Amino acid sequence: MPTNAYVPHAQGYVDNEGPKVVSSRFIHDDSHTLERALATDAYEGMKIALGMAPHEVAALVKDAVLLGRGGAGFPAGIKWGFMPPVWPRYLVVNGDESEPGTYKDRLLMENDPHQLIAGCVITCYALGLNQCFLYVRGEMALAQERIAVALNEAYEAGLVGKNINGTDVSIDVVLHWGAGAYIVGEETALIESLEGNRGMPRLKPPFFPAAKGLYMKPTIVNNVETLANLGWLLQNGPESYKTYGSETSPGTRMLAISGHVNRPGVYEVEQGKVTFRDLFYGDNYCQGIRDGNELKAFIPGGGSAPWFFPDQLDLPLEARPVGAAGSMLGSGAIVVMDDTTDAVKATLRLVRFYARESCGKCTPCREGTAWEEKVLQRILDGHGRPQDIDLLLEIGNNISPGPYPVASFDSQSLEAIPFPPKQTTICPLGPSSVAPITSAIRRFRHEFEEKIEAAVAARNAGDQDD
Repeated sequence: MPTNAYVPHAQGYVDNEGPKVVSSRFIHDDSHTLERALATDAYEGMKIALGMAPHEVAALVKDAVLLGRGGAGFPAGIKWGFMPPVWPRYLVVNGDESEPGTYKDRLLMENDPHQLIAGCVITCYALGLNQCFLYVRGEMALAQERIAVALNEAYEAGLVGKNINGTDVSIDVVLHWGAGAYIVGEETALIESLEGNRGMPRLKPPFFPAAKGLYMKPTIVNNVETLANLGWLLQNGPESYKTYGSETSPGTRMLAISGHVNRPGVYEVEQGKVTFRDLFYGDNYCQGIRDGNELKAFIPGGGSAPWFFPDQLDLPLEARPVGAAGSMLGSGAIVVMDDTTDAVKATLRLVRFYARESCGKCTPCREGTAWEEKVLQRILDGHGRPQDIDLLLEIGNNISPGPYPVASFDSQSLEAIPFPPKQTTICPLGPSSVAPITSAIRRFRHEFEEKIEAAVAARNAGDQDD
């Protein structure tokens, strides 16, 4: 198959040149089947792990510096070490991918469920667990079906369940899907949902999942892509894994690029070795901005991340430099906006999402996100007032305290927004709604002002006619 071509069966995936750790089977039309999984050694890493001592497997993952792919980027091996020696304890796999712009986990679940199942077994074995819960977002019907079939196949083949692969190791993997909620992507809200409760986040402390998680027992919550790396890692070893990526962020990661590029899709790239400029303009990746337009802004880590601008194009795709510049790579979603984008409309689209997805548990988020949406809608409807811009910043300041609104607010300053965000809420959903507002106002305040001035002029003209 030629490079730079869409793979018909894996809709949205782009088979670009470069190392393939988690997407190598995507080139096969039957990548989701047990037959293809066995033909391409999807379970070999699991078999190698079962031949080692559990602590050796955990040490190998820690040595590889496998960073979590769910958003925080915390090393999986270190996270595993937080569990106290209390049993029973559980593994929960977070497949509730719901950040605006993100769809790479969905492709992994749909197109290579056996790779994920092998990763679940490896993790359970390393931590001395015998039960894993695989939680999939409610709207992902195909992912649910593919995983359900794959689990049945794996149980039948003795690759999951009792006496796995002829050993004395027994591990069950339970598939569970939600009703569809952004907030359930937060690990404690996911646990609440898994227990049959309404998906609302828990206070941390005391409810850190590693100490008080599912059924109040120690629980590790890992992202789908994180566990999908484990089979390859066990087969090839930490040193081979660390030949990819940078020293502080080894390996590859899946990135979902949407918006105004010529070739959007999901790419597997080496961490730290590719810049945003490479990704947007490179022949091996997105091949430029659509219609020859200019880049206006881009969101580097899903809808909740502060926006970046052409000034940041040469930053590498690595958590530390992106964080130092005032944003995050998050869950691997990059949204590109060209110079035809209306910044106010783009802001409303994101804020509306967070207002609708707020669980309502925290007053600043429940009330604040609704007011943000109302004020933005008012501006777009032609009823904006000169004070509305500062009002938006004031509402944001009540949700996520920062240096705004102030008279000296510098609309060009990347330091104008605190990152990571401060918050008055239990989880970061509220602050996520503030990020697009402050990002747009700091760079495109004139667009807000033009809409408001036009509205004021229209009202004044109407008054004079009267």
